[in-house]
Amino acid sequence: MDQQSSSESYPLISDEKLRYADTDRLGHINNTVFAMLFETGYVELLYGDRAPKIEGQSLFRISRLAIELVGETVWPGEVKIGTRVREIADSSVELEQAMFQEDRCVATAKCAVVLFDKATSRPCSLSPTMRQHLGKSMRVEN
Repeated sequence: MDQQSSSESYPLISDEKLRYADTDRLGHINNTVFAMLFETGYVELLYGDRAPKIEGQSLFRISRLAIELVGETVWPGEVKIGTRVREIADSSVELEQAMFQEDRCVATAKCAVVLFDKATSRPCSLSPTMRQHLGKSMRVEN
C-alpha cells in the first residue's frame, strides 16, 4: 500500500478523537491503540448505518491484521481512518486502511475478515447484497 496516499483514495473515512489514555509517557499514541483505531474503520464498513443487515446468525471475524507504523502520532489531536476493499472472496474480504493525522499518513493496515456462522463456527458465503455494498468501497487502481 502506498504510504503517501491521501485520505481521498479511501471511499470510507472515519474520524476518531485521540484520548490522553491512548498515550505513552511522552505524549505519543501507544502502539497498542492502533488496532482499536483501525477497528473503527472496518466496523463502520461492515456494520455501520449504510451496511446491509447480516443475514441469519452470522458475524465477521478478523483472520489477519497487519499494522505498519509509518509516522509519529501525538495527543492531543484527531485521526482520520481511511478504509477500502482490496478483494472480495466467497466468505472473506481483504481490506486496506490508512490512518492520517493532519493530512500525514501515520499508519497503514491490511486486514482480512471472514463471515462466520455463529452456530457452526464455519465460514459462510457473503450475500449478494453484502457483495454489492462492499463493491462500492473497492480500491481503484491507478
